[in-house]
Amino acid sequence: MFISTTPTPEAETAFAAYVDSQRDAWGFVPDYTGCFAARPEVATAWIALASAVRTTMDRRRFELVTIAAARARGSAYCTAAHAKMLRDVCRDEPTLRGLVKDPDGGQLGAVDAAIYRFATQVATAPSSVQQPDVDKLRTLGLGDADIAHIAYAVGVRLFFATVLDALGAQPDPETLAVLDQELLTFVGASPDIEQGP
Repeated sequence: MFISTTPTPEAETAFAAYVDSQRDAWGFVPDYTGCFAARPEVATAWIALASAVRTTMDRRRFELVTIAAARARGSAYCTAAHAKMLRDVCRDEPTLRGLVKDPDGGQLGAVDAAIYRFATQVATAPSSVQQPDVDKLRTLGLGDADIAHIAYAVGVRLFFATVLDALGAQPDPETLAVLDQELLTFVGASPDIEQGP
């Protein structure tokens, strides 16, 4: 971590509550919690926003879009966490292995591939999105709300991934330990990443 993870006196109570909530959610204290030591209310607001997006999408689609955005952003932390989510929460290891074989989505079905590539485009060059890109998704059966949700999910992920990378959060060893070498290569992480001070 590049910054102090000790909260200011006025943030101590809120930060402790945030850390406890993340320990309860994950079973350990994620390294990213330190990014919000100074402003735990930012983390709380992000959690609410991310939840609003996630709960209005199919969970599997949310994870697929999140992986696309995280990989496009170069976030090993978020890619690892959500690869594990796709496999363990959504119970969809075949899709994850398809992404390992072709990180551009070529092994996915037509709808998943289009969603994955659109999410990647939104994450890397949102101003490049044109009407034909949206129309292609419509031809595959996605409605305008579905398309908007993809953009929302990408936007939510980019905020979090940017903060984590900029402030030096490292992928959690607890997550990396349950990914095999193929998955570690896919997410761009190493199982022996050292934690910062």
